[in-house]
Amino acid sequence: MTKYPRIMIAAPSSGSGKTQISCGLLQAFQNRGIHTGAFKIGPDYIDPMFHERVIGTTSRNLDLFFLSQDRVKELFCRHAASYDLSVIEGVMGYYDGVDPLSTEASSYEVANITDTPVILIIDCHGAALSLIPVIQGMKNYRADSHIAGVILNKMSEALFHKMKDQIEAEIGIPVLGCVPYRPELVIQSRHLGLLLPDEIKDCKETLQIYSNLLEKTVSIDKILEIAQKAEEIMTVEACELKQAGRVKLAVARDEAFCFYYQDNLELLQRMGAELVFFSPLHDQTLPDEIDGILFGGGYPELRAAELSENQKMLNAIREQYKRRIPILAECGGFMYLHEEMEDLKHHRYQMAGIVQGTAYKTDSLKRFGYVTLECMKEGTLFQKGLTIRGHEFHVYDSTGSGDGFLAVRPRGKESWECMVTNDTLSVGFPHLYYDSNPEYPYQFLMRCKEYQKERHSNV
Repeated sequence: MTKYPRIMIAAPSSGSGKTQISCGLLQAFQNRGIHTGAFKIGPDYIDPMFHERVIGTTSRNLDLFFLSQDRVKELFCRHAASYDLSVIEGVMGYYDGVDPLSTEASSYEVANITDTPVILIIDCHGAALSLIPVIQGMKNYRADSHIAGVILNKMSEALFHKMKDQIEAEIGIPVLGCVPYRPELVIQSRHLGLLLPDEIKDCKETLQIYSNLLEKTVSIDKILEIAQKAEEIMTVEACELKQAGRVKLAVARDEAFCFYYQDNLELLQRMGAELVFFSPLHDQTLPDEIDGILFGGGYPELRAAELSENQKMLNAIREQYKRRIPILAECGGFMYLHEEMEDLKHHRYQMAGIVQGTAYKTDSLKRFGYVTLECMKEGTLFQKGLTIRGHEFHVYDSTGSGDGFLAVRPRGKESWECMVTNDTLSVGFPHLYYDSNPEYPYQFLMRCKEYQKERHSNV
């Protein structure tokens, strides 16, 4: 049993201010000299980027659809051990799971298995006394709700002082403060969620101002007391991994390609991969002597003209593909590998040409949510029947989405073919979580190892 001081920031619904308040609290803890780690529940990429902007180190995802309870607990404990305090940001509404009528994989379930005290963020815009049954219902919906305190968001200090005593008297839950509405400090959104930290002018300074506001209107000391009272956790040992041996992977990472699970990258490294990062936007050549290429997701549609103009990089990728280098690509990376890709205004640009067809913008989210993928073809990069879990979240579609894998929604409610595959290529819209089946990255690295031998034999 080990003690890991920790709290979770949750809310009754999305849009309540979880990310903004989580970042403000992270900054406040940092300002006090507390070595703080951050975690995000669910498959989100962008919220962890804001965490990282504050704490200066990697924020981790905790996801009970991708991993078993023991594996989530092991991942949390492994990383929380490095910090004085851990802050876990919830996903959607606190009790919302993979199914509308289930708490499976919800923030509530993560709080349960990690025994984490929860600070509930309540959006108070347009409400006063009606907030009491909302808070009471959230706290009492489950006997083991773990809700240990409340922060009233978008509430004036004048109204807060009238409401605090009433809420505490009727519900018996600590009201830890309020956050007055400051529109100039709100993180803005776009078609797939929040703007990226690097796109926000003076992002770090804005978060510092926000944290100063929280120091005045929220009891940081009481939040720290709640975190310190978190129960000890029984730690779980990590699973042993197969080793592929040393291979060198080129990983696309820049303003257009920035959606990566850090745990995916570390899993590749733990299996023997050396990761070398490159920029399809700014570099003109791929790294030397590489054995495989990985393209993550991101917003290539915002940089379509620049990506298309970088013909030297596109030619380098085409040449490596002709040499049969193994390639993985997800969502934005998949779009980049098409013959053509549209930008947000439906202007088409030439891309790498490895995937036949056009990546085009639609008017709504396509195939949003969790999926389990199963390889359906022999003789491809992966063995037929191999499964791995992931999620989709995109407003783009393709005239050549592929049929190498079958994607199945949780509980088998819906399925569709996806992924363009052959013996060196596996690319498509789904974002995959490698730890859900380490055999997936292992088989990829072993194919990279074969390519490495072929490359050396041709020297």
